[in-house]
Amino acid sequence: MNDDGAVSWGAVFAGAVGAAVLSLVLFLLGTGFGLAVVSPWASERLSGTAAGVSTIVWVTVVQVLASVLGGYLAGRLRSRWVTVHTNEVFFRDTAHGFLAWAVSTLLMATLLSSAIGTAVATTAKAGGEVAKSAASMAGAGAAAAATSDDKGGANPVGYFVDSLFRPSDTASANPAPTAAPNAVQSSAPDRSAEVTRIFANALESGQLGESDQRYLGQLVASNTGMTPAEAEQRVTDTFTRLKQNLEQAKIRAKQVADDARKASAALALWLVVSLFVGAFMASLAATFGGRLRDSSVLVKT
Repeated sequence: MNDDGAVSWGAVFAGAVGAAVLSLVLFLLGTGFGLAVVSPWASERLSGTAAGVSTIVWVTVVQVLASVLGGYLAGRLRSRWVTVHTNEVFFRDTAHGFLAWAVSTLLMATLLSSAIGTAVATTAKAGGEVAKSAASMAGAGAAAAATSDDKGGANPVGYFVDSLFRPSDTASANPAPTAAPNAVQSSAPDRSAEVTRIFANALESGQLGESDQRYLGQLVASNTGMTPAEAEQRVTDTFTRLKQNLEQAKIRAKQVADDARKASAALALWLVVSLFVGAFMASLAATFGGRLRDSSVLVKT
């Protein structure tokens, strides 16, 4: 057989198609296994670390197997070079394996670009929304909650407002016959929205003003039977617990976003490593396939 050129593009494309198809099949298989091991029960589902490690391992296995197949096909199906030195044959076989890997990688990138782009965009958007929610939880989020009515719903301040007007044990055992003359007469449901707005304003400024604290103390005292001093102390304690609750939620949200960022970075780095491994294995398999192709021809002749 004559030397038909340095590159047998038919063999390269054949190996690339074979590698791309095997990659797709293995990716679908890995997706099925991944869905199979996910459990809704907290005691049975995989941890984030285990899921990340298994994903990296499976992607590497897919790269190795597909690259070996593509490189072997490219080396075994290429034209025989009769007048070429052995070292040059080795180089060309290596190049055929690398080209088959490169073409298959481009094919897979084209096929999966939309899916990968959607996944990355969704992850980035989710992380951004989490961080945005965490940053605004103690500020604008609380202000928005303050403007809502008292019909329920997702109001992070509502629980603490309701806890203000719970009757104390002392007041329940010894109810006051009459309220203080200068106390603000009101019922808890009528004042919940107002108290929520006061808390929201205090969250934006970072502290509860003295006049607001005294006014809220009068409201609590008139509705619970507590003394003014006890009522103001309850207001202070409730507002402190509210701030701590929102700060903890903010820290947890930031931690989740940071963990997602680190996991995405680690996965991207390992994907690059797996691609390099795939390129090496494809080149190595092509030299093995090319050697078998030449030896089989020599044995036949």
